[in-house]
Amino acid sequence: MKPAAVFDSPSRLLVKVCGLTRQQDADACAQAGVDLCGFIFHPASPRGVTPAVVAGLHSHGMARVGVFVKQSADEVLAIMDAARLDFAQLHGGQDAAFCDRVGPERVIRVAWPQRHADSAGHADRRALEAELAGLAPHVRCFLLDAGTSGGGHGATMDWAALRGLAPGAPWLLAGGLTPDNVASAVAACGGHAPAMLIGVDLNSGVESAPGQKDATRVAAALAALRG
Repeated sequence: MKPAAVFDSPSRLLVKVCGLTRQQDADACAQAGVDLCGFIFHPASPRGVTPAVVAGLHSHGMARVGVFVKQSADEVLAIMDAARLDFAQLHGGQDAAFCDRVGPERVIRVAWPQRHADSAGHADRRALEAELAGLAPHVRCFLLDAGTSGGGHGATMDWAALRGLAPGAPWLLAGGLTPDNVASAVAACGGHAPAMLIGVDLNSGVESAPGQKDATRVAAALAALRG
């Protein structure tokens, strides 16, 4: 299977590990069975990397994802080409026109359910689904993260509030996922379904330090999800 086809009706839960900075971590992820590897192109992040560094990393068939926050669409396209990326994860609230410029079939658009929280702190499901429905025709999939902005901070969210979510496109779950909680998080969301929750995104929960993945924790997370 070509890496760019990773989202085409996956028969198992997909696993993405984000924030890679080293070849040894890419090697460990591939060996564990990770499907997508993520690289953060945001200088303020402790996991930030350059296109030249990423271009030199071998991904062993894993789909390659770049995380973008403040770049223009043209800058995203240039980095995708230079770093040999399959997908762009747009982590800065980019609009539909931005997604279309990058290419909807290559866009993973991040959204934050807690931006739509009510006075009690619970996600407003109707408002969230309305936001996602407007973007769905312009993306390959969504990534739902904890908090109200940013990522990689280790915070979690109310997973059960996402059960039965109908965003109009497949989605990945992120936010504070670890080997100890990832299986229960997926179960709370309703489990894997090709038209709904199709995967998880791991980052700080499988690290020994920011940007340094722990091979044992990566393998443990995969074992928890896939037995």
